[in-house]
Amino acid sequence: MKSPILQTLPLGSPPWVTADPFLFCVHHDDHYPAGNEHLGPEASLDGRNLGQDFEGKDGWRMYHGEQVPGFPGHPHRGFETVTLVRNGLIDHSDSLGATARFGHGDVQWLTAGAGIVHSEMFPLVKKGEPNPTELFQIWLNLPAEDKHAPPHFSMLWSQDIPRLSFTDAAGRRTEVTVAAGELEGRRAPPPPPRSWASRPDTDVAIWTVRLEAGATWTLPPAKNPRAHRTLYFFEGEALKVADHVFREHQILAVQSEVALRLEAVGGAVEVLMLQGRPIGQPVVQYGPFVMNTRAEIQQAFNDYQRTRFGGWPFGKDDPVHPREEGRFARHADGRIERPAR
Repeated sequence: MKSPILQTLPLGSPPWVTADPFLFCVHHDDHYPAGNEHLGPEASLDGRNLGQDFEGKDGWRMYHGEQVPGFPGHPHRGFETVTLVRNGLIDHSDSLGATARFGHGDVQWLTAGAGIVHSEMFPLVKKGEPNPTELFQIWLNLPAEDKHAPPHFSMLWSQDIPRLSFTDAAGRRTEVTVAAGELEGRRAPPPPPRSWASRPDTDVAIWTVRLEAGATWTLPPAKNPRAHRTLYFFEGEALKVADHVFREHQILAVQSEVALRLEAVGGAVEVLMLQGRPIGQPVVQYGPFVMNTRAEIQQAFNDYQRTRFGGWPFGKDDPVHPREEGRFARHADGRIERPAR
């Protein structure tokens, strides 16, 4: 019988290897200390390579931030970012004038399209106690006809994201969070209108799966048998997939058209699943731009230098919102969303 596992790779340090239509996947897991008056860490930054701090000293990183951790204003064109915040907060600002604060289970889905500049800062809003921050950022490609779509973001608030619980014959539970796609009739909130995931036949799915110690659960087949499906075993002691036991964290490319039995061996296990029908077009990437040809990459640089993708309407590259501000999104048209508390 043919194995449902097509390929395995050691998980390693992020960014993790992805398959078309995905471009990039990174897992940020930082154990930030208490925050100071500027929403940065109440800790010495001596010895850190500020502006390029990715070493994980003391269990956390400043990334490109110099006062507040995160990623100050930077451009994108030609793809989408999908940001799943499992813990902590992100302060978003962009060249369209939109802003947001989201986290604690929320997902932001941003179509960069023709071009956008945005910042993603991690405000440490708690004083006197730690500010753990954990998130996935995933890049999803756009087909050629949508690479110049108008920039747009959708907020998928935590209370609207399906979370399904399954119990096996031994009473052990598996919980599945559906950030994109559909499981047992429960569909994630819609992505932006020009997303590859908005097409009904692409079968894009982004799920996190947590199995209790000893739990078993069967991952159902994809709706589109052409979809690529990749499992990222990133947390736990050991994972059994079909008849194979993996005792080290792995990336597993698996058949999408068959049901796949998962089992947490030892302690609890967590898996990220990325799935989607491949776009099947040439990919040329240079830094923050992903296009189909080298000429389009050069044009992206020229356009950014000429227009700054709309400019930057903020007084600093790394804006953050006031400590007391709750979760919200202010869109470019002025519309304001606030999730139910």
